[in-house]
Amino acid sequence: MINLFSFTTMQLDLSSPFSLATLRYSQVVFLMVPTVLFCWFLWLLLFRQWCHPKDKRLPPGSMGWPYIGETLKLYTENPNSFFSNRQKRFGDIFKTHILGCPCVMISSPEAARIVLVTRAHLFKPTYPTSKEKMIGPEALFFHQGPYHSRLKKLVQASFLPSAIRGSVSEIEQIVQRFLPTWKNSTINTLQEMKRYAFDVAMISAFGEKQDLEMEGIKQLYQCLEKGYNSMPLDLPGTPFHKAMKARKLLNETLRKLIRKRRQSGRYGGGLLGVLLGAKDHDEKLDQLSDSQIADNIIGVIFAAHDTTATVLTWILKYLHDNQDLLDAVSREQEGIRSKIVEANRGLTWDDTRRMPLTSRVIQETLRTASILSFTFREAVQDVEFEGYFIPKGWKVLPLFRSIHHCADYFPQPEKFDPSRFEAPPRPNTYMPFGNGVHSCPGSELAKLEMLILLHHLTTTYRWQTVGDKDDIQYGPFPVPKSGLPIRVNRRNKSAIF
Repeated sequence: MINLFSFTTMQLDLSSPFSLATLRYSQVVFLMVPTVLFCWFLWLLLFRQWCHPKDKRLPPGSMGWPYIGETLKLYTENPNSFFSNRQKRFGDIFKTHILGCPCVMISSPEAARIVLVTRAHLFKPTYPTSKEKMIGPEALFFHQGPYHSRLKKLVQASFLPSAIRGSVSEIEQIVQRFLPTWKNSTINTLQEMKRYAFDVAMISAFGEKQDLEMEGIKQLYQCLEKGYNSMPLDLPGTPFHKAMKARKLLNETLRKLIRKRRQSGRYGGGLLGVLLGAKDHDEKLDQLSDSQIADNIIGVIFAAHDTTATVLTWILKYLHDNQDLLDAVSREQEGIRSKIVEANRGLTWDDTRRMPLTSRVIQETLRTASILSFTFREAVQDVEFEGYFIPKGWKVLPLFRSIHHCADYFPQPEKFDPSRFEAPPRPNTYMPFGNGVHSCPGSELAKLEMLILLHHLTTTYRWQTVGDKDDIQYGPFPVPKSGLPIRVNRRNKSAIF
């Protein structure tokens, strides 16, 4: 078979300048054809993605660059500026394009409630393609209907107060192992909090019994998380490609552990034990598959790890910057500590219920830092919303950060003031763990591990920031620059033990 280039060559007399020019022209044209076809295909893809009936009106906004959209802007600048600049220009509902997805962002409590609660059936939970592939398609986050309801009940059963109150001593042991290693040294707060939150997440996922596979699971997950917020380009050398390789190995390791526990009949504790022991009257749902269990274990670790660590990092910064508040928290915790010492026992669930000021510090940190700036939903059909048209398949993002930083709901929103939570906030204005049927089921565990760490930290240690204490870096969560390096020392005042 003669290809196009060979055929063109055969027809020309190369000794003629005109023929030589014709040959070069033919080569250029031949080489341009794939590029033109690719551009046409990309335009067609974007046209199908962005087009809408002429009589319908999309929200105002900017879609940014093709494919990349406004992803780089969102993840490299202050999210408050990103959102507020567009709100001032376009209003409380505007369109954009991030992580390869056309999106509509909404910034009013009423609109957020419509998406998350009253018309939630029109907006399914979702994530960008990169996160969906890395967490796994069977994870609780990505479903609605009977499968979601069943899984939600199982997951909630693992994180209800009645279930996690027995974890206090295990979490306290982790704290007591960690804190002495910080003494008289400079630490990266974010990285240390990630280590702490990950160990707690492993207990909540697998129970106290630590299998031989645990260390491998830790290492593979750390490789996986580096690609969570990457563009979904599965090319050698990209963060997404490396993460997907780790995801494959992690899935194999988890399945091996699941089979081992199934065969032994000893399901163990944690969420894994609950999922392995799940039964249902419907024969089709009698037993969750290995892939369903693996995806949901990865999902729980994902939900319990980075966000909790980031919140704890901000708490230490806010307490450091507000010494009077730190002293007040310490007095509250020392009062509890004295009773513990007197009774010669460890911290209990009931002790953590008697920490009102510390709890308000956590609440205000969740509001001020707003680690989760938004959540992802996807329109399951064409939707008329607040006078605008949202096409099927577009992502819809309620902006928690914008709501949490609105002066109409929280006066002087940039001020760190835990006293504002002495009275409950207005409905739908405070959503650090989401809202509706897809709100975070592990919120109580997250608050519990924060309270336990703060109890021991504030009664025993003090810390000073190292370097530029006010700088912030973004990507994807806003965190103090360089992870908040701090110098940790024991308190001068003798701790009450």
